[in-house]
Amino acid sequence: MILGGGGFRVPIVYQALLADAGPLRDTEVVLYDSCPQRLAAMESVLAQQAGASPDAPRVSSTTSLDAALAGAGFVFSAIRVGGLAGRVHDERIALDLGVLGQETTGPGGIAYGLRTIPVALRIAERVAELCPDAYVINFTNPAGMITEAMQGVLGEHVIGICDTPGGLGRRIAAALGLQAEDVRLDYVGLNHLGWMRGVNCAGRDVLPELLADDQALAALEEASIFGVPWLRSLGCIPNEYLYYYYFNRDAISAIRAQRWTRGEFLARQQADFYAAAAASPGQALQLWEQTNAERRALYMAEAKGGRARPEHEPPTAGGYAGVALGVMTAIAGNQPATMILNVRNNGALAGLDADAVVELPSTVDAAGAHPVPAAEPDLHQLGLMQQLKAVERLTIEAAVTGSPDAALQAFALHPLVDSVSVARDLLSGYQAVQEQG
Repeated sequence: MILGGGGFRVPIVYQALLADAGPLRDTEVVLYDSCPQRLAAMESVLAQQAGASPDAPRVSSTTSLDAALAGAGFVFSAIRVGGLAGRVHDERIALDLGVLGQETTGPGGIAYGLRTIPVALRIAERVAELCPDAYVINFTNPAGMITEAMQGVLGEHVIGICDTPGGLGRRIAAALGLQAEDVRLDYVGLNHLGWMRGVNCAGRDVLPELLADDQALAALEEASIFGVPWLRSLGCIPNEYLYYYYFNRDAISAIRAQRWTRGEFLARQQADFYAAAAASPGQALQLWEQTNAERRALYMAEAKGGRARPEHEPPTAGGYAGVALGVMTAIAGNQPATMILNVRNNGALAGLDADAVVELPSTVDAAGAHPVPAAEPDLHQLGLMQQLKAVERLTIEAAVTGSPDAALQAFALHPLVDSVSVARDLLSGYQAVQEQG
């Protein structure tokens, strides 16, 4: 079952299901969304993706959450509370105050969490009532924060996924001329805040070889984001979202210099797509593919100078759809697999409590996802993780209790907000938008 089943990225998930030829392949997909028009567009796209294949998973849709959840074994959550209009406000309010305006990182992520957590918790309560044995695979941003909030209701049956760490690992393996399945990744962090500290192949760490190789390192996408000297100085490869921390002023300047924020670009683009798909449902897949290519070309443009990431890997190889498919296969078939996931810490990472959701390599089997114990992080890594975890916890508290003090602290204690006065203005600005509806 897909929460946010009318969302633009649903065909990426369905493509992965279509490509799965395993014995435990999914046979039925239920799309849930509050917007019938978006559901209709996605049904057209998915039908054209399936074509005449007799093995394609059956697709149905509904605007009833309870009907969608009934009988579900896996719930893929990709909702966007407030729509893209909410994202635009999250970005612009922050930028107007001179701080980062980004969907998941900084004050925009806090605002998005405050808006999303109450809805996510209501969904978790319905899951507990209607399909208590189901696993929720959470892709809803801010993924770590939402996963931790939903675990308060469903426990470790909520697993957060992100395609960024796995993609980084595959790019590093390719740069070294290795196959991704032949390496073991030493990655540590929170969602959108992590570091690749080692890449083990045949019993030795080959990451230092990459850091020492001028040509191979310069060709890595992260080198174009952070610069070769900074990667060598760190001695590891950061998650691309750390650009917003290490180069905060550069990021704000670059975003302000663009004609549109990311949210504004997507709002215009997706409005055009859904209108065109409604007018020409027979061309829905072609329209979606064109729109998706344009969307990818400007992903994190402020960090990448407008360079597009190479085309998608096969859907079973990577990306968040591939991660979700891997999680479902491992659990349903008790086929242990290791992947980087957002899971409950349970003592795997020193410096954070057992209930903290962390992003670590994890073993997945019929009993769920279990983080692999991690070596102690560097002091600056742990400090940043602890501060961000405090912000996440305050955001969850504010969303659950309505406490303005907790919300203010969340904004003020975020390392990308440089003044309590700015935090007050951020909170006032987001509250004003919420009150306007």
